[in-house]
Formats: sequence, C-alpha cells, structure tokens
Amino acid sequence: MEDGKLGTVETRFADIIWERAPLRSSELVALAARELGWKKSTTYTVLKKLCGRGLFSNDGGTVTARMSREAYYAQRGEKLVEEAFQGSLPAFIAAFTARRGLTAAEAEQIRALIDDYRREGTK
Repeated sequence: MEDGKLGTVETRFADIIWERAPLRSSELVALAARELGWKKSTTYTVLKKLCGRGLFSNDGGTVTARMSREAYYAQRGEKLVEEAFQGSLPAFIAAFTARRGLTAAEAEQIRALIDDYRREGTK
C-alpha cells in the first residue's frame, strides 16, 4: 500500500466513490454500510487515507474525486511497466501477448493508437 496500490476492499470503496462522485459524506457512509458492511468510523478512516493519497477530497462534507479511475489505473500501469520492464512498453506488450495473444480487433486498435500518436507527434 505504500506504493499507492489499493487493496481489494479499498478498491471496492474507491469504486463506490468514482461511480457516484460528487456525493455527501453521509451518503458515502450509508453506501459503505450497505455495500461493505462498514461502520461510520471505518468509512471515515479509509476515506481520510485515500484523501491523503490524493485520490479524493472531502471538503465541507462533499466527497469528490481528485483523480479519475482511469488516471489512477494509468498511473499504476506506468509504474508496473517501469518497475517490471525497465520502462519498456514493447517489452511489456511482448510479455503480455506471449501468454494471452491478441485478437485481430485488439491488434487493429493498437495500430490505430500508434497511428494517432504519430499524426499528433508531427503537428
């Protein structure tokens, strides 16, 4: 968790917020009680921790996302590539596709992303 990775339960809690933000903290307490079986104190403890990590904020009783779900997972993906593949995206893709393979549609999506990047890079 020190590395910014969310645990399983923290991920479920974060998903509750990402799916509904902005929301009142009292509403979040009720949702966490219903969906996670948490007490009010647990909800506020975990919320404070995630606010401290820069994911969310709780200002005036309103909880908002400071980082989107997509931005969080993009950051986690970048960290994985950096740590496990010495920052090499091609090495990551090679390892990933060696086990799983790519469908023709996935390969075409990747080609389109690369083509878009090249077009934008020439501007």
